[in-house]
Amino acid sequence: MSGLLDLFLMFFRIGLFTFGGGYAMLPLIREEVTRRGLMTMEELISFVAVSESTPGPFAVNIATYVGLHRAGLAGSAFATLGVVLPSFIVILVVARFYEKFKTSRAVQGIMSGLRPAVVGLLASAALGIAGNVFFPDGFRFSPALPAALGIFGLTLYLTFKKHHPIKLICLCAVLGIAVMYGLEALGVSV
Repeated sequence: MSGLLDLFLMFFRIGLFTFGGGYAMLPLIREEVTRRGLMTMEELISFVAVSESTPGPFAVNIATYVGLHRAGLAGSAFATLGVVLPSFIVILVVARFYEKFKTSRAVQGIMSGLRPAVVGLLASAALGIAGNVFFPDGFRFSPALPAALGIFGLTLYLTFKKHHPIKLICLCAVLGIAVMYGLEALGVSV
């Protein structure tokens, strides 16, 4: 039971101290999960990819996957409840006192201060994941790097051309599989 309680408390803290949505949680999740040895960075990156590709809020998906990975179905329930509960409580409190707080200079100041912090957390998450995706063995050349950068560039181009995200996800999955099998067929280890 202590393992389940630990999962709940870990994700409760992450949910409590993260503003800005699921991506802003990523640096905290990365730190907690890897520091505790719950999973490797590579496993976490895979879970992030799956969480991104499945319906629902990112934070809930990642908590559910991490909980399931560590402690099965009960772990997924405890981790998910832990990450959702702080937001639920805050929303209840804010809804109750919204009219009183909405013009408060202190509240407006807090929100002004949180915006740059959220941008910093998002940038940290993006750079951390990009480093592990593009340079998994440190700053050494990987044969998959040009293909990954090409897929990334194509995704950016198609995003700006307003292609549907589901089509982009499917296209990137197919291209990633093709590149990995192609490199393997050529006898190149990645």
